[in-house]
Amino acid sequence: MSTKPIVVGIDGTPASDRALEWALDEAVVRGCPLHVVHAWAFEALADWTETTEQRVRAESAALIEKAVLKASEQRQDLPEIVRKSLRGDAAETLEKASEGAAMLVVASHTGHRIRQIVLGSTSMHVVRHAHAPIVVIPVNDRELAETTR
Repeated sequence: MSTKPIVVGIDGTPASDRALEWALDEAVVRGCPLHVVHAWAFEALADWTETTEQRVRAESAALIEKAVLKASEQRQDLPEIVRKSLRGDAAETLEKASEGAAMLVVASHTGHRIRQIVLGSTSMHVVRHAHAPIVVIPVNDRELAETTR
């Protein structure tokens, strides 16, 4: 039984749901806690919608809760689950969250190629900079087809 947690980054996509399911199973096998992390950003002057930081934080917490409930519903054994809604860039937030972790689990990037070139990829960043072993869950063919439409 390990006290070091498994950290999984989620973003509400089907690929991140699969990463969460994999991380849940692995945390049960290892007997360690699971930290479910969603990173969010809010820039008041750059945000085009009428919203508040509190609303974005609440939406992040709701996204985490929905994903955890969905991934947990058919399981009998669950690890201790810690939900973390953290403000910041996803790649940098997950890099920091990996400090002291048993491993970091993320889904591979499902965005368009141009977006990857311009903005970078969270999974590519954490593979290079994380402080723990990384597991990258690949997207499946259906998810890949949906993002190229």
